[in-house]
Amino acid sequence: MFRILRQLCCINPFKGDVPVSRVWITRPATRGKILPFPTRGNYHQPIDILATFFAKADTDRGRAKHNRYLEIPGFDPLMVTRDPEVIRAVLTATGAGEGRLDRDTMPSTGIARATGPDTLLFSNGPEWQTHRKASAKAFGKTSLFTDDVFEKFEHTFRTNVQQRITELEHYFESTTTTEIELTLEPEIKCIMMEMLLFNFFGAKVEPQDVRERYIPAIDKIIEHIVRDTIDQQFEFNPFRKRKKNGCDPELECAFALFEQLTDLSMAARSEGACAWGRVDDKWNDEDLRSNVKVFLAGALEATTSYAAWAVSHLARNPECQQRVFNEVRSIDSFETAAIDEAQHLKNVLRETLRLTPSLYFLPRKAVTDTWITLSDGSRLLLPAGTHVLLDVWHANRQQDFWGVEKTGYPADEFHPERWEAADKTGHSKEYLHFGFGHGARVCPGKHLGELEASLVVGGIVKLFEFEAVEERNDPKAGVSTKPMDGTLVRLRLRQP
Repeated sequence: MFRILRQLCCINPFKGDVPVSRVWITRPATRGKILPFPTRGNYHQPIDILATFFAKADTDRGRAKHNRYLEIPGFDPLMVTRDPEVIRAVLTATGAGEGRLDRDTMPSTGIARATGPDTLLFSNGPEWQTHRKASAKAFGKTSLFTDDVFEKFEHTFRTNVQQRITELEHYFESTTTTEIELTLEPEIKCIMMEMLLFNFFGAKVEPQDVRERYIPAIDKIIEHIVRDTIDQQFEFNPFRKRKKNGCDPELECAFALFEQLTDLSMAARSEGACAWGRVDDKWNDEDLRSNVKVFLAGALEATTSYAAWAVSHLARNPECQQRVFNEVRSIDSFETAAIDEAQHLKNVLRETLRLTPSLYFLPRKAVTDTWITLSDGSRLLLPAGTHVLLDVWHANRQQDFWGVEKTGYPADEFHPERWEAADKTGHSKEYLHFGFGHGARVCPGKHLGELEASLVVGGIVKLFEFEAVEERNDPKAGVSTKPMDGTLVRLRLRQP
């Protein structure tokens, strides 16, 4: 009753030194044109929904314009922040234990119904800690960044790309042309899936089945996951039975193929193949199965997004592409030392995650009244039940934090050189792009994603010249972000 009364009296629930200003759902003058929450009409515009919180915020002073909240009587408050210091503090305060925040599961309910609720992604508290321990060795940097592991990933990459090169050579010979317009995102997705299956899980799958059966099935499931999450929020009748997946024959078939692919990935565990050799025997298959599904869908989405965005940026920055080529042109085998020496490639990938992060927002929830502390000592009270959306996409594009005064380059432009300057001054550790999250719940697949993206982007630049067909580089967003044009390029084979 006290909370309802406070809401009706329009009293700001956030206390402390960090101001949080209000977005009024009934006053468009305080927000953007679309509603500041997903509906069945706007759910395919999640980046625009986040932006609407800050559309009219410039009239606020200081941090208030970067920290905004929406509150409707009878509902928990929702806070959206694009302030990197607040984002860092919230992520640092996330984890199991009293006075900590948990991951907000509301935006991932569709994923939980598709993969299972007891996973690294969806679980909280002790359950999450259990999954974290089970996966720690398999995803550790020291386990993945070895020459032996790199060699296996590279072999899969070479095999896939060589087949595509042969097809291109035949096409060029038959058409007497030297270039082709091609959307590279589907090709990148295929490479990423093969590396995940063959080199991480050790699954025995035919490459043709990967391309023609399993990837289309997962694409359909991911599309369903996004829609299902929104549908669940608008299901107000508790007595109405939810429709089963089987009502859509194509979706039912997709889920059957997903289960089949999970079985193939799990089968390699008995042989201790690849990453399975680093998973302790105390974890039974049921403890791991749902997590395998998360990585088959989620890791594929995130790593494809990561590499596709990097290639998309390089297609619009020929000088930057040439610098990467100069680094990788003499590399015959992508060993760990070679990757470490390709500094500009590393900066391209860092800048990609800053400007176009795969995970464009990170959801958290205050289980109890929770105080967070910023690096300057200022504090903010997040009331119990508060949904907190950490708007990484817009935080990384704010001139206040990433602009010319701070980094030497405009915040909303792609400039890998900003990281060279930051490294020289020692400020790079202060500039967190949150591309893999931060803190206790940092993305467990971070090192796997870095390995795959380094190999794929470096390999593509070494083998091909490419330029964007369209000048604009707009995003589309769902589970992750992707280039709107599917990474459409004019592609040419580099001459030996």
